[in-house]
Order: sequence, then C-alpha cells, then structure tokens
Amino acid sequence: MGSAARLIQSNELQQQLDTPRLRLLDCRFSLQAPELGRSEWLAGHIPGAVYADLDKDLAAPVTRTTGRHPLPEPDVFAATLGRLGIDNDSSVVVYDGGSGAIAARAWWMLRWLGHDDVALLDGGFAAWGAASGPIESGEVVIKKAAFHGTPNPQRVLTTLELTELLKQPGTLLLVDARDAARFDGELEPIDSVAGHIPGALNFPLNRSLHDTGLWLEPSVLRQRWQELLGPDLTVPWSVMCGSGVTACHLAFSGLRAGYSEPRLYAGSWSEWIRDPRRPVVRARTAHKQAGPGA
Repeated sequence: MGSAARLIQSNELQQQLDTPRLRLLDCRFSLQAPELGRSEWLAGHIPGAVYADLDKDLAAPVTRTTGRHPLPEPDVFAATLGRLGIDNDSSVVVYDGGSGAIAARAWWMLRWLGHDDVALLDGGFAAWGAASGPIESGEVVIKKAAFHGTPNPQRVLTTLELTELLKQPGTLLLVDARDAARFDGELEPIDSVAGHIPGALNFPLNRSLHDTGLWLEPSVLRQRWQELLGPDLTVPWSVMCGSGVTACHLAFSGLRAGYSEPRLYAGSWSEWIRDPRRPVVRARTAHKQAGPGA
C-alpha cells in the first residue's frame, strides 16, 4: 500500500488497467456547473472508471447548520462505495480534471472509513491525456459490491471542538486551503461572509503543485510546509477550506511532506459562518504568510 499519500503516475496506471482488484473513481466536478463533471465523464474517461459526484456521492445534503459539503453518514458512504463497485479488497485510484482538488476528498473519505489502499493519479485526467492513455466513453457497467468500514473520529474536527480550542490561545494549528484573496476577505465569490477563522494560517492548494498540475517532490513540499508548521513533523494540526473538500488536498500534501495526519474541519468556512456570533478576521496583517502564493 505504500505511503498514506500515495501517488500513481499515468504510465504506471496504464500497466495496471487489467488488474482485477483495480477500481477507478472519476471525481471531476465544477462548483459553477455541477452537472459538467458527469458530462465530461460520459464524453471520455479512463477505461473502467465510474463517476463519483461531489454533491451526491462525496457529501450529504446541506442543512441549515452545515457547510456546503457535509460528510455523509459512514453507512451511507459505505453503501455508495458498494454501489460504485468498491469492496474492502479493492485497490482504488481516484482522479479529477488535474489538480486533485476534488479527488483528494474521495481519497480522504476512503481512508476515513479505514480503506488505505487508495492512490491519487498525479495530474489527473489532464496528465492521462498527455501520456496518451486510452479513453472510453459512455456509461460503465459495474457489479455492485459490499463495503464495510469503520470511521475514524480522530480525523475529524467539529465546529464545537474548534470553538472550544479558540478559547485556549496557542492550542490550535489550523491551515486553510482557500486562495489568499478569499482568506484575507478581499473577495468572496461563493460564501456569504468573507474572511477567515482567527488564528488560521493560509496555504493555497496550488502551492503543492507544479504549473503543469503535477505534484511537487516531497522535499520541496517539506520546505514549504516548514515555513508554516515548523520543523516538528509530529506537530498536531488541522486543515480546512471553504466546504471541507480542498482541505483534503492539504492533508495529502502535508502527509506527502512527511508530517503527521491532520484533522479535517469538515464543516470549514461555510459552516463556521452559519452562526454570526462566531468570530471572523478580514485583515491581511492578521495571519502568517506561507511564502509567495500561487
């Protein structure tokens, strides 16, 4: 199974397409056009890949108290995995359009339920095309499976826990994956309130990638993370974003850099701002910079 943050290259995956235990999840998705990802999958995907919809498969319905992509109940997600043909013996590869921003959510959720045999396709579908990987179109007929998983509650940070930690200065190391302009409150194209949680640090997800969309080498990632987290690789930390999706990309990045497993604030910014009494910060000078942003 290798490292917890395991990447697979397109040429390596091409050699494994006939592996019986292999299951591929296509996670392409657009927040601006929620049906686009499935349309792109139907138009062309890696042979055998089934489609995992962010809104319908990787999140629960939104309520008045949750963020935009709350975690589904564990048994519901286990049933979804079974419907997608994944059982406890499956070797899973997840991918999206390129950056891994959405695919990392599937990677995190599988591991949340105890399934560690999952890898992220480096560069996603864009890299697959660049490597002249085979592509098929249309629906994929799969045999349903049975998946049994047990969630690890230690990997999740709740809003209640976060609220209590904020009352104890110096006890929370929380990193936000949103771009700097959103983090600083200079603009907010998605949520109703701009800014960030007091004490949070900013590490935009693009800082983990080459301009090509491929992942940076672990040594480079470690240098960048040390600017923010310091040299102690065992330091307790947590990750967040707008709705608990791209935060999983930070978890992958930190693990790839050698740091310990962070907790995911699954509700993230969109849940935090549900209650106007919760504090927010909108000033650039209020946070530590993570070096030049991408």
